[in-house]
Amino acid sequence: MDANLLHISYESGILEKPECPAPDNIYQMTSNPSDWPDTGDLIKIEFKKGTPISVKNLNGQELYSDSLEIMNYLNKIGKTHGIGRIDIVENRFVGMKSRGIYETPGGTILYHAHLDIELLTMDREVRKIKQSLIPRYSEIIYNGFWFSPEADFLREIITKSQENVDGSVTLLVFKGNVYIKARESIKSLYNETLVSMDVKGDYEPSDAAGFIKINAVRLRENYLQRGSKF
Repeated sequence: MDANLLHISYESGILEKPECPAPDNIYQMTSNPSDWPDTGDLIKIEFKKGTPISVKNLNGQELYSDSLEIMNYLNKIGKTHGIGRIDIVENRFVGMKSRGIYETPGGTILYHAHLDIELLTMDREVRKIKQSLIPRYSEIIYNGFWFSPEADFLREIITKSQENVDGSVTLLVFKGNVYIKARESIKSLYNETLVSMDVKGDYEPSDAAGFIKINAVRLRENYLQRGSKF
């Protein structure tokens, strides 16, 4: 067992047999499905430059703004509702496969909330590039190269991408799932008038005709040259 504030991981023993279920009594940071309550927790997480700065329980009005308190509280809520438990076979850096069980309750709640506030505040193409780098960054960390120059480089890029990721996300934690309910930000790129189906904004739907024709050039040429079937 390897435990820290963010997670616990388990290996060896019966877990070395991937065909055998893990014993229910090994879990320490997440509850079993039979123990999940029938009432969820509605919480609001606020972010500043991509970092969580507060969490509030909208049911009980509990409020935390210290980083350690935020993590401990989300771990507590996540444990109650069984959030962030996975059982996987993974590829070790040295070349072998191994089975691991992970519990990351608070981190999983933050993950879902952070992804949502990014979608509201980040430019589409910037976020697309940032997301494409995450598998590589994860691999670097997994393989133990936190202090490598490539890790430093990627952290700089990711930090830059978070400059406008400010706002809050309201979510429901309930029976093993995190349900996003709402989000808001003063740096939101969402334009209600522009996307409205009821109000005429700056977007002219007929402009899409030219866009469609331009994007169809490649497909049409492929069909003419190679006889592709649609």
